[in-house]
Amino acid sequence: MSSKPFQTPSRRLFLTGSAALLGAPALAQVTADPDAEPVIDPLRPAAEAEAPVRRNISAFRAKSWQPYFDNLKGGAILVDIDSRALHYWSADGATYKLFPSSVPVSDDLTRRGRTSIIRKVEGPSWSPTPNMRKRNPEWPSYVPPGPDNPLGSHALYLSWKYYRIHGTHDTRKIGRKSSNGCIGLYNEHIAQLFGMAKIGTQVLLI
Repeated sequence: MSSKPFQTPSRRLFLTGSAALLGAPALAQVTADPDAEPVIDPLRPAAEAEAPVRRNISAFRAKSWQPYFDNLKGGAILVDIDSRALHYWSADGATYKLFPSSVPVSDDLTRRGRTSIIRKVEGPSWSPTPNMRKRNPEWPSYVPPGPDNPLGSHALYLSWKYYRIHGTHDTRKIGRKSSNGCIGLYNEHIAQLFGMAKIGTQVLLI
């Protein structure tokens, strides 16, 4: 791969915000008010971003794994679409993490049910799905790893085709309905989850 940055107009549209935005807020302050959430287009320049959403912490709470999994073999990840939160339990039950997340923008892009992690990639590349290209023909067909990649710094690929849990460089998305189907985390949080989750870790989206 050439060391010279790829700088087509479409590619530059992925650049979002300043470095000052990269600091994540406290975990208890990240669930957005569903009545105050502009949809974030991953190709929209940060200068055109909507005003920040109001915050509502009432739904961002710890959960127990027992109502959702028979066991913790391989570890377990629960994604709560409604509260926009991701829960992780280690296989021995000693580690529990709760992270704010982005979720799909609409019900037709939302998939619920059981899946698992089948691949882990640090520094992922990204290509829009065929349906994304139909909806957004101006999007680039491929974006290499880097600071303007929609998958952020790490990606956990699920057994469902095109579905991932991944990072994002656009911190405005977290706590919002802002994705095309995937679950997004702050880069520092996906890095933590990446280090704990394994190939085969069970995942449930509710």
